[in-house]
Amino acid sequence: MGGTLTTVFLPIALGIVMLGLGLSLTVQDFKRVVVYPRAVLVGLACQMLLLPAVCYGVAKLFSLPPELAVGLMLLAASPGGATANLYSHLARGDVALNVTLTAVNSVLSVFTLPFIVELAMWSFLDSSERVPLQFAKVSQVFAIVLVPVVLGMIVRAVRPALAVALTKPVKVLSAVVLVLVVFIIVVVGAMNKERTDDASLFALVVAPCLVFNLASMGIGYFVPRAARVPEKQAIAIGMEIGIHNGTLAIAVATTLLKSTVMAIPPAVYSGIMFFTAAAFGFLVNRRAPAPAPGMEAPDPKPALR
Repeated sequence: MGGTLTTVFLPIALGIVMLGLGLSLTVQDFKRVVVYPRAVLVGLACQMLLLPAVCYGVAKLFSLPPELAVGLMLLAASPGGATANLYSHLARGDVALNVTLTAVNSVLSVFTLPFIVELAMWSFLDSSERVPLQFAKVSQVFAIVLVPVVLGMIVRAVRPALAVALTKPVKVLSAVVLVLVVFIIVVVGAMNKERTDDASLFALVVAPCLVFNLASMGIGYFVPRAARVPEKQAIAIGMEIGIHNGTLAIAVATTLLKSTVMAIPPAVYSGIMFFTAAAFGFLVNRRAPAPAPGMEAPDPKPALR
């Protein structure tokens, strides 16, 4: 039963999430990189370089057991979630930038995720415990991430009205899927009689996940501000980096790495990030000064997906 849940349901669930992302994307979202060159480059640097380093430090600081440490690193290697668009909109961030960063990060993660996961396993696991991501497994990441996105984009290009009609139901379904995925991780852990300490493992990662989440949003907001990125764009980057695609991390952990323990940090983080994102949006809106004339970034259409 547990094997069916992780090898069949989770890839399908992730496919639904990525299809929903594809339905909201157009080629223009990738072209928008030239409109926001500084914001995109700073956001990608935070996501690809700073975040894994900070995550490694958090795992070491809390002395996480090896499998949990790899699970946390797997989360750091995952791109931002599409839900960041909604939270960015509510926090008055630049949603168009969120859409662009999500699109670019989702493509780049096909290459960066296997690399970061390999480094994490090399750093935290004994040689006998490592499960190298061979070419076949990397191909699976490609298939479950990019193929649904491309299909969604094709539907958006060929049948835009259908794509618009499907976008909201698929987003709702994606949210339901995320909740079910977290529930499945708990169920699979309970069904595995050899993992009698799973409850304590969940409790063990709450503090590291919270610290990593707060650090992610802090990096996503303050580093761009230090780089003179406008306020609205810094809010967007903070949301993009703080809200990860937990479904992808869980799917990779359970289907490719064959470890429900590695899936625990993404599951816990997914439950935390929505509350902290709401608090982050509230705080930045309280402290944000009125934008100076001429400082607002261009807001190309469509801004909200």
